[in-house]
Amino acid sequence: MSMGAAGIPQELALDRRLAEAILARVSESELISDCCAAIDIPSPTGNELQMAGFMRGLFQRLALEVTWQEVEEGRANVIGRWPGLGAGPNLMFNGHMDTSNTGDEAFLTGIGYKPKALVRDGVIFGLGIYNMKGALICYAHAVQALQAAGIRLKGDVILGAVCGEIEKAQWGEFSGREYRGYGAGSHYLVSHGVLPDMCILGEPTDMHIVLEHFGSLWVRFSTSGKYVHTAFAAGSESENAIRRMHCVITELLPEITKWNLDAGCGDRRATVNMGAIRAGHPWRASRTPERADLFLDVRVPPAIPMAEARRHWKRIFLEIRDRHPEFGLQFETYVSVPGAEIGAEHEMVRAIAANHLFVAGAPVVRDTVLWCSDASVLSRYGIPTVNYGPSSGPRDAEGEKVRIQTLVDVTRVYALTAAQICGVV
Repeated sequence: MSMGAAGIPQELALDRRLAEAILARVSESELISDCCAAIDIPSPTGNELQMAGFMRGLFQRLALEVTWQEVEEGRANVIGRWPGLGAGPNLMFNGHMDTSNTGDEAFLTGIGYKPKALVRDGVIFGLGIYNMKGALICYAHAVQALQAAGIRLKGDVILGAVCGEIEKAQWGEFSGREYRGYGAGSHYLVSHGVLPDMCILGEPTDMHIVLEHFGSLWVRFSTSGKYVHTAFAAGSESENAIRRMHCVITELLPEITKWNLDAGCGDRRATVNMGAIRAGHPWRASRTPERADLFLDVRVPPAIPMAEARRHWKRIFLEIRDRHPEFGLQFETYVSVPGAEIGAEHEMVRAIAANHLFVAGAPVVRDTVLWCSDASVLSRYGIPTVNYGPSSGPRDAEGEKVRIQTLVDVTRVYALTAAQICGVV
């Protein structure tokens, strides 16, 4: 048995001739066509219905058992099940249909930020290709390759296309389905009867295997102030909500630095992002602001319970409030998404590592990431989940893009892994 760079045991469990037969059934041209068709369907958070219809058609093309879950009006999950003989584990491939952006953002001009596919120099560009429509298509084509190779499995393969995963949350006037992300679809999926034995998420990991990812705690600090005309503000500058928030930020900075250093996972340090700040009335700058709000995104390693992380930041708030009782400070947490992890010895992890080595010719790289995934949801339901999916380097000015060879290779790894985990008859 060989050991990969990630320290994960790697051993090809399938007969080599059977594996080669499966790999030969992956059609690059059909994969490209379906990826481009998926990109061309705009599906920002809250508006995934057309994409759900596309995925239903794709599952029906494969003669899968299709379940349509209406999560709320205008939003649905689509589940395709390829039944096995009932004698093996059931493996789910789960992926979200909503995209990171809408495609209408004026400041995002790259071709990969638009819901219009472009194929150039062996690369597919377009909004969603790696987060994560490309993976959804790879799942379907992995099943198609197994079917074309005449494979029958002992366990079920489940393909779950879900709505509402992107890191978005309702707050204040920002309400409605376009803000209901953060695991909304997967929460509905598992709480309504779809319970596999294990799950692979094709998040954009660049074909690295992600065994741990951080969670996220969103925190609001607010100050209050005196609302008065500029002409009468002299002498009461210290009562300005923005000035008070400046003081709060100054006192938060060393606490943020300490959290970043102490709350790590492996060799990855935590981070705290000052994600938003707002105060006053731009259309009426002649008034001092009555309130200022600061919003933090605190990344929490999987070893720290979310309640403990909240207590930590609440304690910091109380200390600042005690020093500045006149600030009218407020504190709120409005998102709490736990981190997730899976052991390197898990059979699904070992299978991916072995099949990656067989397909790519190099050991899989293990990674720990700061972003969240629906592994947070699934693992809380007792479903071991790992992230392994297609992307091609960091996102840049061109936006989302994935090499076609990467999509082909990932599809092949998925197919071999499904055969290995579910068991070939």
